[in-house]
Amino acid sequence: MKMQYGAYIAMAGIGLYAMFVAEIISIFNFMGDPTLTEFFEPESKILQFISIGVAPGVIMSGTSYMIGRKFGSKQIGWLVIAGGIVLLVGMSYAYTMLDNIDKDYHIFTVVITPPLFMLFLYQL
Repeated sequence: MKMQYGAYIAMAGIGLYAMFVAEIISIFNFMGDPTLTEFFEPESKILQFISIGVAPGVIMSGTSYMIGRKFGSKQIGWLVIAGGIVLLVGMSYAYTMLDNIDKDYHIFTVVITPPLFMLFLYQL
């Protein structure tokens, strides 16, 4: 079965969501390391990860949704749903990691990122 362009775009969105989740989990794991002696600014890194990973992923998912809606493709719809599941499960896991992070790194951007993207998916 030949795939439409929208399916490829949706798969790219899933990849971007997975990349974002991996980046957030890795930075949360890094901030929870007790041997961390250097101070860094997690706010700028998280904003960078958002602009590199999830923002283009949302655009990809929205584009594939519009293509699938126009042509009536169930495959594209399931791929968009799978991308949302990847982001939801990853942000749920990242939310559980917040307790392990050093108190010096509990800033607004770190604390709000996992619930923000879980709420964002709930609104879709």
